[in-house]
Amino acid sequence: MPEVNLNAMNEHLTVISEKVAPSAIALLVFDGAGWHTSSRLQVPDNIVLLPLPPYAPELNPVENIWEYLRANHFSHQVWNGYTAIVDACCDSWNALMRLPDVMTSITRRDWAWVRT
Repeated sequence: MPEVNLNAMNEHLTVISEKVAPSAIALLVFDGAGWHTSSRLQVPDNIVLLPLPPYAPELNPVENIWEYLRANHFSHQVWNGYTAIVDACCDSWNALMRLPDVMTSITRRDWAWVRT
């Protein structure tokens, strides 16, 4: 999406909700961005939001994703305009999505796992 805002977040939650298996619940970790905490946020019944404490980027798994992408896809490059930047970001994200084991390893948090 070209912008991050409440409308984009509501649409994002709808898409995630559609992908959740019947009778399952998706747990989403989120930070304190305004569109994550708005009273107008429309959270589907099959999604639970887990807020991170403020000023704790080390707890946010997405910070590790950005670090990985910067180190492995974006370092020492110059792009020729906005479209080239968006294309590079999409290509990098899609490349990472083809590596689920890498995604798991860079976003895993031992404290988030339920031990049985």
